[in-house]
Amino acid sequence: MSILLVTSSPRGSASHSTRIATEFAEKLLAADPSNTRVVRDLVANPLPHIDADYSTGIYTPVEARSPRQAEVVGVSDVALDELFAADTVILATGFINFNISSTLKSWVDHIARSGRSFSYGEGGPNGLVTGKKVYIVLASGGIYSEGAAVQMDHAVPYLRSVLGFLGMTDVEVIRIEGVGMGADAVTAALAKATAKIDAVVAAGAAERIAAAA
Repeated sequence: MSILLVTSSPRGSASHSTRIATEFAEKLLAADPSNTRVVRDLVANPLPHIDADYSTGIYTPVEARSPRQAEVVGVSDVALDELFAADTVILATGFINFNISSTLKSWVDHIARSGRSFSYGEGGPNGLVTGKKVYIVLASGGIYSEGAAVQMDHAVPYLRSVLGFLGMTDVEVIRIEGVGMGADAVTAALAKATAKIDAVVAAGAAERIAAAA
């Protein structure tokens, strides 16, 4: 199994989403030595915002692209190649102004590309990135999975929508929420998220044992 880990929190080593997502990937690797991992750190190596050269370059034949068009489209090509090669995708983000980080949004802009990750036909759009399991690891200061603040969560609905549009419909969310509510809340949120990733790893191990029996 190939794992693509995408981290995007600007908080670096203090980031709860990066920590849990990284631990998740490491546990998946430890559970099955045949697994591989590719890490895309969008803070250390942010993708450029799409611009005019990108918007025109993706519709220009390769041989006719300007050097700048070739450069920016090449960035998108690499991100797409990583995505297509992965069996499991782990997306880690903080909850920033009720949505995902801008660095993760740039990644989405580079992988959501007509003719590569989706196409249009007589029946409408068709997602081309299929057969993937996606985990969204989302850290938030407040509680947005339930209660009055649910309507303010634009991160999970957006990611589910855009991933589904591209063909990735098997999406599971791992929340680390309430981390702005004191030390005890942080401890509880991290413990809950850790228990969830441990359950996922254990279930995968059980499936492999059953398949080998």
